[in-house]
Amino acid sequence: MTQAILPPSPDATQRLFARLFAGLEGEQGLAYLRALTLDRAMGAHVSSEQLWHLEGQRFLARHILKLVERGAQPG
Repeated sequence: MTQAILPPSPDATQRLFARLFAGLEGEQGLAYLRALTLDRAMGAHVSSEQLWHLEGQRFLARHILKLVERGAQPG
């Protein structure tokens, strides 16, 4: 029988994400997320649904970036 994996505490989650995105490959992964979401502009031709979809992606990218930032802080 497989044991369920429980989500870590908020503090442990921040440290976990800081470790996941540490180093050159982690920085490259974060740069890709930024380019795909935060640095992307949509034209006037896009639908409301496309804008909402991009905003959801941006929210998740910002959340990940904030976890990494907080987890990397000493203390």
